[in-house]
Parts: sequence; C-alpha cells; structure tokens
Amino acid sequence: MPRRIGSPEALLQRFQFRGPIWEPCCGAGAMSSVLAAHDYKVVSTDIADCGFGTPGVDFLASRSVRDGCRSIITNPPYGEADIHEGQPRSSKAMLDFLRHALTLTATVHGQLALLVRLQWIAGRRVAEVVTTAPFAAVLVLTRRIQWFDMGEHTNAGQHHHAWVVFDHAHPPGCPPVLLYS
Repeated sequence: MPRRIGSPEALLQRFQFRGPIWEPCCGAGAMSSVLAAHDYKVVSTDIADCGFGTPGVDFLASRSVRDGCRSIITNPPYGEADIHEGQPRSSKAMLDFLRHALTLTATVHGQLALLVRLQWIAGRRVAEVVTTAPFAAVLVLTRRIQWFDMGEHTNAGQHHHAWVVFDHAHPPGCPPVLLYS
C-alpha cells in the first residue's frame, strides 16, 4: 500500500500531541482523517476549497491558533512552483511558514509537527531558526513517500522526507532526538 501522506501513523506512534490539533493545509483531508482515526479532535482548514475542512483560511494571515488547538500538524506547501495565487512555494516560503507556526504555537505553549523534505533541514537559514526554536525531534522516514496510487504504475517518490517536531514544553538546552521510521 502506498504511503501517500507522509506516514502520519509513524509520527503518531512516536509522539503524543496536546490536542485539539489544527491541520492548516488540509487539502482533501488525508492527514486530518488519520489524526481523527487516532482519536484526536482535528480542526481542518485550507486556503483553497478542496472539498474538505474549512476553505478560505490563509494560515500565514492567521493571528492565533484556531478553536482552542494546542498543536499544529501539517504537510505544508513547499517546492518550486506556486499552487495557489499569492502562495509561494520555495525553501524561503517554507521557512516563513515555520517561523509563523512557531509564533502561533508559542502562544499556547503548544507543539508543531511539519512534514518536510529531509534535505531542507540541512539549509543554513533553517539551521538559524531551528537552533533557537524548541526543536524536539526529527523523525526520518526511511521509505520514500508514494504520493499517488496509480496501481502497478505507482513509483516511489523522488525525495526523502522527515517529520520535524517542535514542542514549547521541550527543556531549553536539551538537544533534539533523531528517530527513524
């Protein structure tokens, strides 16, 4: 069976999140559905209307965490092309997303888990932010994600991915844990 949504199951096997959880880039609901199946209350939003969750919610324009949520878990937009007008997709845009998510979760002493390309973690600009953030763990996915199920023609993804986990309750000065799944 393809691992199409970044193995949130692997994340949930290793971490407990303080709920409810906000999934701000819910798309068609794949991630939200897995979170809900693990008994989390999930608030699902997206800037676009993909037929799931509350559409028209621009995460980067949000000034607070939604509906009492204490955690944010998402597969944020990244890559080289724009998917929605006005929403850039690049390493810098991903870094801006991270900064904003950290600011929001700090207000509720919460948690943040982002699915990212593994090589993104090694960037100099990312290192500057991550070293000052409440960086708790990296969960490296040892199998590449298969984003689309095309039957016998399904190919493995081109990139390795990892979950980066931040926790505002993580003890200052305590290094992050490196895990594999």
